[in-house]
Amino acid sequence: MDYRYLLTLSRPRFWLYLAGPVLVGATYAATGVSDLAAPVVLALAAYFLVPANVLLYGVNDVFDRDVDEHNPKKEEREARYRGSRDVLVALAVSGVLGLGTFAITPPVSWPWLAGFFALAVGYSAPPVRFKTTPVLDSVSNGLYVLPGAAAYAAVAGTHPPALAVLGGWLWTMGMHTFSAIPDIEPDREAGIRTTATWLGESTTFAYCIGVWALAAAGFALLDLRFLVVFGVYPAFCAWVAASDVSVDRAYWWFPYLNALAGMLLTLGGLWRLYG
Repeated sequence: MDYRYLLTLSRPRFWLYLAGPVLVGATYAATGVSDLAAPVVLALAAYFLVPANVLLYGVNDVFDRDVDEHNPKKEEREARYRGSRDVLVALAVSGVLGLGTFAITPPVSWPWLAGFFALAVGYSAPPVRFKTTPVLDSVSNGLYVLPGAAAYAAVAGTHPPALAVLGGWLWTMGMHTFSAIPDIEPDREAGIRTTATWLGESTTFAYCIGVWALAAAGFALLDLRFLVVFGVYPAFCAWVAASDVSVDRAYWWFPYLNALAGMLLTLGGLWRLYG
């Protein structure tokens, strides 16, 4: 099995996009530091760090094989799927491990886990293939919030605050649609319709600013201090839109920005435990 190829396919730069919410969700559900080392938290963090990314991006690459022939990112920073049997085996293993998350979590977590797997597969795979329908491609990316909601529910025994889920969902919508801006031309060449191809570059920037502003407002209703983190995103997007910075280049800054945001959120949650 070509592990280097599978590693590239799983998008290591984006691993924390699924594992990070697990840590944040568990931190805000915890009543003591020991909760963060609970077996269920460690198991969820491990699954969503690598296997879940193999599943999510592997399904994407398998069903985007024809589309990706026109995408230059597949030659530079990502892997182009060429029918490798290793990918199908890795997907099967990741799926089985995913089913195992239901066995280690309480029933209150199951709707969030089920939502994640349904959207992770449905985003790319027929018959729904949300990624080819404007607006639905953006909305379906709320899947990135669901591991955090599942971890919160597993630790707290209750569902996470609705405002936190709504704010996080809107945040992921902005992230997804911003990431689609560099793909506007390749997607149009391949006949793929997305929110970004539908709106065009300038209107897509406005869309991202809007949903990120709503996300910041939702989190601010929970705690005004969240504006320190989430208020950065609409401001950053507005700066990119108004500057000479290439959106292709700005897109690759987000793993660093998101890691910093996740760190601040986690530290805030830990401060709550010690305060």
